[in-house]
Amino acid sequence: MKKFSHIFATVLLLGVANVATAEKKDIVDTAVDAGSFKTLAAALNAADLIETLKGDGPFTVFAPTDEAFAKLPAGTVKTLLKPENKDQLTAILTYHVVPGDVRAKQVVKLQGATTVNGQRIDIAADSGVQVDQANVTATDIVCSNGVIHVIDQVILPASDNLVATADNAGSFKTLLTAAKAAGLADTLSNDGPFTIFAPTDEAFAKLPEGTVASLLKPENKSQLAAILKYHVVSGRVYSDDAVAAGEAQTLQGSKVKVNVSGKTNRINKAKLLSTDIDASNGVINVIDQVLLPPEKKISAREARHMIRQAVAKGAPLFNAGHADACAKVYMTTMQEMLQYGDQMPTEITSRMQQVISHAEHTSCAVKRSWALRHGLDQAYYQMAELE
Repeated sequence: MKKFSHIFATVLLLGVANVATAEKKDIVDTAVDAGSFKTLAAALNAADLIETLKGDGPFTVFAPTDEAFAKLPAGTVKTLLKPENKDQLTAILTYHVVPGDVRAKQVVKLQGATTVNGQRIDIAADSGVQVDQANVTATDIVCSNGVIHVIDQVILPASDNLVATADNAGSFKTLLTAAKAAGLADTLSNDGPFTIFAPTDEAFAKLPEGTVASLLKPENKSQLAAILKYHVVSGRVYSDDAVAAGEAQTLQGSKVKVNVSGKTNRINKAKLLSTDIDASNGVINVIDQVLLPPEKKISAREARHMIRQAVAKGAPLFNAGHADACAKVYMTTMQEMLQYGDQMPTEITSRMQQVISHAEHTSCAVKRSWALRHGLDQAYYQMAELE
């Protein structure tokens, strides 16, 4: 590992008289005065990040030189500086910034660091120091609101969303098919951030024969959605954070356990095969088994309470002319109730599945609302007999 003992030489190289002088200037002014970060300064201005990096901070900036920007394909910088590409430019620049004042002696001890962008940069210190694929060429340029480390390449965050990232990997075809069937693909493409504990195609193949085919049937959509949501956690949860927490709350409502056995990390009983695969709207951790949520239990009284709450929320929406919003409330409640599966009589769940299927094929929001409401009312009175 190279030692970072050339700080003063580096500072002189950047055109800063000495560290004490640099300390009187913020990150932006220090970079501008150095003379070798003109493209970076222009980019920060185009992304409206000047005032942010002149703020209190502290920030650690891995700063690409003008030569680093020049290594990008011809026309890239010019395109990024256009107003219509401001969001993309901001995502790239904030990927070069880490919250806090992280000096070289701390950097070399890290394997990664979460950036202001939200994604994590990889750090290696085997021969010299690399941040992703960029070499750190100078360190510890101390500023009034943080520190600058110089790098020889522009580092780029992941630009594909979770669905596209999984698709490009080629080993999650069953997962993506299931996400589409459950109506979750759009959510995992646009919203977030989310963390997906993603079972491979081989993991799905371990399920009993016919299980996947059965789950993909329209009448089992709610059950499939519940299983998939049990693999998704809100926010970016990197593997070390998951291990430290010991558990994670899923979108399905139940928690998954994170266990460490020797050098093997597991999510419930599934082994983590690879971790911390960044996407633009989250992170993927790959597992070797499909996780099955614990069986939910519900009493007839609790089911009737859910229906009353749905009607209390949906009826005013319908009366105010928002039939589509009303139908969504009723549909969500019915799908949530179906997650309890065997806890309700088969005749009730079968009828609910029929109502949902009919509603999904009804284009008129008013008719859809009435169909769902009738289904809920019927379930409500049938449940009364079980109390």
